[in-house]
Amino acid sequence: MKQFLLQVHITIFFTTLISIAAAIGQPTFESRSHTSQTDTNMISLNEVIITENRLQLPFTKQNRNIQVIDRQQIEALPARSLNELLSYVAGVDLRQRGPFGSQADISIDGGSFEQTLLLVNGVKVLDAQTAHNGLNLPIPTDAIERIEIIRGPAARIYGINSLTGAINIVTRKPDVSGVSAHAYAGSGFKQDTANHDALFNGRGIQLGGTLVGALGSHSLYGSHESGNGYRYNTAFRNHKVFYQGEITSGAASAFSLMGGYVSSDFGANGFYAAPGDKESREIVQTALAAVGYQGQVSERFTLSPRISYRHAYDDYRYFGHDLSRARSQHRSHALNTEINGTLQTAAGDVGVGLEMRNETIRSTNIGNHKRDNFGMYAEFKTEKIKRFLLNAGAYINYNTDYGWQIFPGIDLGYQLNEHWKLVAHTGTGQRIPSFTDLYLDQRPGNIGNAEVMPEKAWHAEGGIKYADQRLIAHANYFYRNIDDFIDWIRENPDMPYQPTNFSENRVHGVSASANYRLSAPASVVAWMAGLSYTWLSPSTVTSAEQPLTSKYAIESLRHQLVANLTLTTGRLSATAATRFNERISYKSYFVSDMRLAYQFRPIAIYLDAQNIFDVTYIEAAAVPMPGRWFSLGVKYRR
Repeated sequence: MKQFLLQVHITIFFTTLISIAAAIGQPTFESRSHTSQTDTNMISLNEVIITENRLQLPFTKQNRNIQVIDRQQIEALPARSLNELLSYVAGVDLRQRGPFGSQADISIDGGSFEQTLLLVNGVKVLDAQTAHNGLNLPIPTDAIERIEIIRGPAARIYGINSLTGAINIVTRKPDVSGVSAHAYAGSGFKQDTANHDALFNGRGIQLGGTLVGALGSHSLYGSHESGNGYRYNTAFRNHKVFYQGEITSGAASAFSLMGGYVSSDFGANGFYAAPGDKESREIVQTALAAVGYQGQVSERFTLSPRISYRHAYDDYRYFGHDLSRARSQHRSHALNTEINGTLQTAAGDVGVGLEMRNETIRSTNIGNHKRDNFGMYAEFKTEKIKRFLLNAGAYINYNTDYGWQIFPGIDLGYQLNEHWKLVAHTGTGQRIPSFTDLYLDQRPGNIGNAEVMPEKAWHAEGGIKYADQRLIAHANYFYRNIDDFIDWIRENPDMPYQPTNFSENRVHGVSASANYRLSAPASVVAWMAGLSYTWLSPSTVTSAEQPLTSKYAIESLRHQLVANLTLTTGRLSATAATRFNERISYKSYFVSDMRLAYQFRPIAIYLDAQNIFDVTYIEAAAVPMPGRWFSLGVKYRR
């Protein structure tokens, strides 16, 4: 019956979109020209270079299970925050406590929220205090070029804490000077009975400017979002500013600059300790900075040093505006230096490098701590074997708290013909405990464990890929085993939760996705359809002799389906997207969204309808997500 209802809702949803298309009249000659241009952009993913720190490959040559949200999808999807964009990727479990980009935990393929590494333009932005704040990034959606999701342990590429995968946010590099503005407002048209029956609402504005000239290219973006939320104590206020620059210093050399700051202030009703935290409030601030250089030392050797810094401030107020009690303040710093080199040889390409990371924290209930991490790696890529593409390498890591570790990995691809390709991958990874895991002291609720050890994972997968000018598709099977899995547990309600390495976590999974251009290149109406599905079967082997209560048990998705359909004709475009999630421990639910957009350059307007069927559902903790919500937006670009 559940599956039948899902099919009915999906059918209604996409039939509505098709009906809209049928009602559109014949486009003008100008519309035909615009349609052709849009249609060409739909296949641009074939040329995307996946941004790694050493050896880079086009998307279609990758042997790993990699998904990409490109700029065209960012424009089309009914989303205005990074969190919302990631919710449209099957295999990515986005569990929001605060919508409107306030707070969310992110995991990949059944892992925990601490096991996914986040990067911005290849720069690690992991939060050593807690991954709860990982997505608090100073990047408005208008500044994002694409989002790369690498599934499976990525230690060989990115080092520690990429246990189940990595998400790299690539920002836009301008080729012309210009300005842009984006304003939007929305409401669920429900009343805030605690505040004079005002309508719950949210609004935002994003501004951007680019400068391209003799001094290189520069981009500056800023945004402000605020609103009274969608239920009691969910008001929010966010400010972001982000800069990116590139200054050329030769024919094949350039300096890269990046910096940003975000401040998020939001009501945290039910976020961490429901029902007692009804009046809770949280302020999270993050600052990022990075300077890099890429230089062509010789015809075959490229060297890329980089230094980056991240500062984070977290102020959690259990009793809201009462600062005299139950207040937690954390200030953390991370300094990362690295140097990457690429050497082209007759046998293939070799990537080598070194990195060092220093992490410190000063906290009211975690204390003052610091640790250092050192990594070095080597990787080899070759296409010299007929029809084969081989990537192999290892990352060697030393941590001042946990000593030496080595993480080998290998990717294999065999090109069956022009379109079909067999792929296989096996690799390892590690997740070092956060400072919260080790030293938190929030008695009687939670207490850290300084004896907890890093998690270690082994992963293997195989699959098949297909690519041509209209279809990109893949299907994969994987198995992952995590030793010393960390979970917060307690024996009875009178004891605090405490993290321990008490179990081994095993996951079998199947993933499949396809993006297909339904219309011919010369069609007046351009159609693009996407469908992705993930099935997970996790199990836990524990040494515990008696039942234990888990605080962050793996409540992973068993089934996850994401479908979307986009049409473009002339100045008009429409996108419908639906997501179906079935958790192992929660009831299943689906959420359907739509965006209608009309463009008369340099202005575009759009109308979003999110959660069209007004579904009641929870993604994390005790936080019900918003019901039906409408937003109207205007964009300007010159």
